[in-house]
Amino acid sequence: MSLYAVQKLIYQLNRDPGFRARFAADRDAVLEDFDLSAEEAEAICKPDIGLLYVLGVNGQLLMHYAAMVGFEWDEYLQAMRDGVAEHGPVRAGTYAMVGD
Repeated sequence: MSLYAVQKLIYQLNRDPGFRARFAADRDAVLEDFDLSAEEAEAICKPDIGLLYVLGVNGQLLMHYAAMVGFEWDEYLQAMRDGVAEHGPVRAGTYAMVGD
């Protein structure tokens, strides 16, 4: 798993219309350029905002990605809650949930 690769891919999807078009046309070819686990690739393609949150994707990147794929604000917030309920605590990144 590479949180950096996931975030780099999402950043490019958020910022670059040409990259988005390439992703839409040949998703598999684009994904090959990134060091992603099967779980990460599936979460991006689905899109599974809750799982991406649990994987540790930065909230600023994730917020824009969620909007780009059609999530309204309330749906985005609920997707993160649902992600924690379904997949467990945030695993990495700024929002990682740590114990005492």
